[in-house]
Amino acid sequence: MSLSTGNTFAAVDENSTHALEAERALRLQCVICSRILVKSGGLDSEWVCPQCGFELSTVKGIFRCLAPGRELHFEQFVREYELVRSKEGRGSAASDYYLALPFNDLSGYNTWQWGIRARTWRHLEKHLLRDIERSYPNGCNVLDIGAGNCWLSYRLALRGHHPVAADLLANDTDGLGAAKHYFNHLSRPFPRFQAEMDRLPFASEQFDVAVFNASFHYSVDYEATLREALRCLRRPGHIIIVDSPFYRRDESGRVMVQEKRDSFERQFGFRSDSIPSREYLTQAILDELAAKFSVQWKLQRPWYGWNWAFRPVKSRLLRRREPSKFFVIWTGVQK
Repeated sequence: MSLSTGNTFAAVDENSTHALEAERALRLQCVICSRILVKSGGLDSEWVCPQCGFELSTVKGIFRCLAPGRELHFEQFVREYELVRSKEGRGSAASDYYLALPFNDLSGYNTWQWGIRARTWRHLEKHLLRDIERSYPNGCNVLDIGAGNCWLSYRLALRGHHPVAADLLANDTDGLGAAKHYFNHLSRPFPRFQAEMDRLPFASEQFDVAVFNASFHYSVDYEATLREALRCLRRPGHIIIVDSPFYRRDESGRVMVQEKRDSFERQFGFRSDSIPSREYLTQAILDELAAKFSVQWKLQRPWYGWNWAFRPVKSRLLRRREPSKFFVIWTGVQK
């Protein structure tokens, strides 16, 4: 469904200094005062807020949308996160690595995790996306929040949808810059925005679907994060949360967070807690959000194999905390 109102924006190709006209129009919003941004001049000029003067520019085709001071606020988190991801063997110089995701991890370093992502994606295709797609014969406008290297946006684009990728990380290996590996295999590049989840640079009611792909648990304030995603949705719309750790008991989640911090300190010399992310979900948390925003969550459980299924049994026998679960968490939004 095309967007026919507001200002059009341009996506800049990785190897070009000229902007390419986007097929679909987006209204961009100031992340400071929420006014609609306007073009300040020619084709390659910046976007400017007419009220507070905030300027939005592009670097290597990525819209830089962090408010003044926020880049410094996230500096330690981004530095530590990128270090951990590098040590874990994330990313590659070869396009084949990205094009194979999530089905194959050609690096061999994170095969187990990508196996989980692949099963989640297949579940989405079979049990949720097909139902949603019936209402959008020309494809959905999808906001990919916490897009990482943009593999999900790529897969959605291959299905005929119109993704917009947003993430804090903009690097070329594990962040938004890695999307360059996909663009030769698509009819047009999808737009990418360096932005934080609670201050998205989009005017209200522009997307049909908002997806948190292994990212919702990085939120500091679930209520603020969900409110912002809902603001960006037109009605009817859909919120999808996948691959965020879920626990039956809050205590189990708190123990997991402590274990993770201790493990990071042993391996990397820091606890990776500069940003107090929530890190996990429980039914109580979902119930609170449902009551606050008048939504009804539906939880679907993908099949991750017998080893995954027996993890709770093994944990009880070994007297360990309950292991995390991953659900596809979905809600339709009508008003």
